[in-house]
Amino acid sequence: MTRMTIKAGALAAITLFSVWSPTYAAPTIFFGENQAAGGSSVSGAPVTARNAFLAGLVGVGSEGFESFTDGKTAPLDLTFPGSSGNLTATLTGAGTVYGSPAGGRFNTTPGGTNLFEVTGAFEIDFGSTSVSAFGFYGTDIGDFNGRLTIALTDTSNNVTSFTVNNTISGADGSLLFWGFIDSQTAYKKITFGNTAAGTDEFGFDDMVIGDRQQISVGVPEPGTLALLGLGLAGLAATRRRKQ
Repeated sequence: MTRMTIKAGALAAITLFSVWSPTYAAPTIFFGENQAAGGSSVSGAPVTARNAFLAGLVGVGSEGFESFTDGKTAPLDLTFPGSSGNLTATLTGAGTVYGSPAGGRFNTTPGGTNLFEVTGAFEIDFGSTSVSAFGFYGTDIGDFNGRLTIALTDTSNNVTSFTVNNTISGADGSLLFWGFIDSQTAYKKITFGNTAAGTDEFGFDDMVIGDRQQISVGVPEPGTLALLGLGLAGLAATRRRKQ
């Protein structure tokens, strides 16, 4: 499995909350969107959000789907570096790895070609391992009136649900980054949906996961707090206990 290892460096420590917590409590969300990406540009607010997310982690890996053959369908077995051995993830659901994507979806891995093109609901199961950090680039989300939904299932079967504040009926070929860090809770499964599932297809790429021990708690520079605070407007988060 080809993967890239990322180390925390001189990345700006920016979160989407107006008050920063050194423990990344329950969970801290990172979000950025670029409607002017044009089906090829990895730039703007999504890159800023991803850099802020990575600044809170150390020794994590990024999966760009480059080792999979064009046309490979789920399930996909993925491996990432953890703090003490590998983290595993199995991606199941409606989607296909494409090396020549079209329709506004595009690869976001530097020097890469592939992405996972999502055509419906899908799920990522971490098996016997669990994660406290997760992030990804999404392309072409919302141009067919869909809003991305994400449900995090923790190791006690509590579910925290989000509706991502992506633009509705936006530009073809847009780019966003969404991620979270939660030093207090470990998650065993992430489920993705779309309010326009089946019509609002999108690209999923450069997935990053990390365990609790890979979370860095360094204090950010004073001027970097809440620079992306408006990104939380309209994002709904609820927690319920699975019956």
